Amino acid sequence: MKILYGVPGEGMGHATRAKVIIQHLIRNHEIKIVSSDKAFLFLKKEFPGQTIEIKGLRFAYEDGVVSKSKTSATILKDAPENLLKNLKKYKDLELGFKPDIVISDFESFTYMYAKYHSLPIISIDNMQIMNRGRINIQIPKSEKTNYRIAKAVVKAKVPKCNLYVISTFFDIDVKKKNSVLVPPIIRTEILKAKPLVKNHILIYQSSCSEEKMVKILNNLVDETFLLYGFNKEITYGNVQLKKFSEAEFINNFRSAKAVFSNGGYSFLSEALFLHKPICTVPIQNQFEQYLNGAYIQKLEFGKMLEDFELDGIKSFLYDLPRFQKNIKKYTQKDNQAVFEILDQTLNTIIQ
Repeated sequence: MKILYGVPGEGMGHATRAKVIIQHLIRNHEIKIVSSDKAFLFLKKEFPGQTIEIKGLRFAYEDGVVSKSKTSATILKDAPENLLKNLKKYKDLELGFKPDIVISDFESFTYMYAKYHSLPIISIDNMQIMNRGRINIQIPKSEKTNYRIAKAVVKAKVPKCNLYVISTFFDIDVKKKNSVLVPPIIRTEILKAKPLVKNHILIYQSSCSEEKMVKILNNLVDETFLLYGFNKEITYGNVQLKKFSEAEFINNFRSAKAVFSNGGYSFLSEALFLHKPICTVPIQNQFEQYLNGAYIQKLEFGKMLEDFELDGIKSFLYDLPRFQKNIKKYTQKDNQAVFEILDQTLNTIIQ
């Protein structure tokens, strides 16, 4: 079977998740991948000759916060040129590949291709939880507008798919048909990592300034922090800034006694898999990150903070033994659940 697989360029979590699924599917199917920006470069390296570059949408940030006005302006500015380039790629696909089915990880180009050609579509992402699941947390007034916007975007992005496979680390009821929940899709390197607990805390966070973070962390002299996100190798007292090396990062990740991060779904899922308590500071104006952080706190696997600030961090560290105990209840073995659902669905379509 020929499968067209769409991956958005914004946020590497989509790309690493897609890599896991594509590696499984490619054993029995012919795959073409469509993506943009950093995700395209990553997937092109992993699947040379099978990855096609398109022009995708980008978020614009201001002081670590998503700027709605700048994002809109960027989209409007780039739209005409991007549309022409994407139309050419569309025609190339139509002439050269002719897929039987489309899988979209919250990606619009492949979705529109499927709809135009009346092809079946499988949606695989974590975002659809906002539209197709019964959210059972209290949403504060300050997040109500972000929630409404996020839910409307998710609902409109890839409507009327044949199946929605929703990756999630929290278990809630599904309220719409053709929807199934699966555990987080974990990359092979993390599945193979053997967790242990040393005395350092890993930080994967760059949404506030290096100077601010170092200044705050230097107050916690009894702790050792390994700080990723600024891609430099330098030590300030108890804070070690680290250049990114995947092997070293995973080793420090698997051996950390706790982690700090924003609310990105993929990193949080990997931290849970490795049983690492989480202190999360979601990026403002991204409700999906707020939702992830709220569930980390609800499940008592860690703490969510509005800002990277000393009192909140102290509170997290005080409760760390409780979080370490609670997080041991989280269980996931592998990615078999999503593989089985995809295989069953594709076999049904073939028949």
